[in-house]
Amino acid sequence: GLDLSRWRELLKQKGQVADLEKFTQHVHGNHFIPNTVLVDCTADSNVASCYHDWLRKGIHVITPNKKANSGPLDKYLKLRALQRQSYTHYFYEATVGAGLPIISTLRGLLETGDRILRIEGIFRRVIGTLSYIFNNFTGNRTFSEVVEEAKVAGFTEPDPRDDLSGTDVARKVIILARESGLKLELSDIPVQTLVPEPLRATASAEEFMKQLPEFDKDLAKERQDAEESGERGQNVILTPIIGASMVLLLQNGGESECSEVLRYVGVVDAINQKGVVELRRYSKSHPFAQLSGSDNIIAFTTTRYKEQPLIVRGPGAGAQVTAGGIFSDILRLASYLGAPS
Repeated sequence: GLDLSRWRELLKQKGQVADLEKFTQHVHGNHFIPNTVLVDCTADSNVASCYHDWLRKGIHVITPNKKANSGPLDKYLKLRALQRQSYTHYFYEATVGAGLPIISTLRGLLETGDRILRIEGIFRRVIGTLSYIFNNFTGNRTFSEVVEEAKVAGFTEPDPRDDLSGTDVARKVIILARESGLKLELSDIPVQTLVPEPLRATASAEEFMKQLPEFDKDLAKERQDAEESGERGQNVILTPIIGASMVLLLQNGGESECSEVLRYVGVVDAINQKGVVELRRYSKSHPFAQLSGSDNIIAFTTTRYKEQPLIVRGPGAGAQVTAGGIFSDILRLASYLGAPS
């Protein structure tokens, strides 16, 4: 084992270039250890492609990496089939909500005979960025100025397009859809992006930020037109969506609370067998409208929870809560393998 108090030093002294095949042989060939588990904390597709081989060899897998469960459907189905046929465990609670019990809640519903009708969620990866933009793209401020501020403040990924594109949310939607029994590909999920179309293929984040002001005039014109056509006595708050189009939030004159709010959500529609990632309006009394800070919120509408959806809410991002979700899976595996309770 490793002396965890010196792991950085040991890595520099004795570390070697990673070779997954050799590493697997090293783990699998240690006959003195009856149970082995690999924890994949990367976001790498190549590592995720090894899961099937690891499980086939009897190595348990725990991961927050979304690439396997949101990748090609045929590979996902083979992975799940192997998991069911063997006594090797594959846990991935942290793929959707970090430390929140989302996958386990969904499985508990299905295993007890409930039927999923709809899953709707706000996922932390983008909500900080979008909340900042929604709150600050007002008056004479430009869209690019607000995005730059969000980036400097640390609300966005190093490349803001990772937040604004909606791809991460789409991966979570496809994972929940497949867990619900839907056979969908990632390409089947329509994603409403906040990145202007001409900038989606820009090479670098720096180039994206440099070119973004070119679209400020179009966005400002849309905002001005909307303000001039707004109802008398109402304030208008705008947010850019695809390209330079706009969505309005109307606020009653003299009141501080919006009658409706916008939220960027991922939706699994199990009845119609589809999913979507988009901006949606919610009344101020809706639980999604009351979200704050870095919280995630997921609502399960089922035959059992039809009138009042089952809601899971809490911190859904960050190293600590993700590590907690992974550690919970490790403890669950230990329990399954016979560790004392």
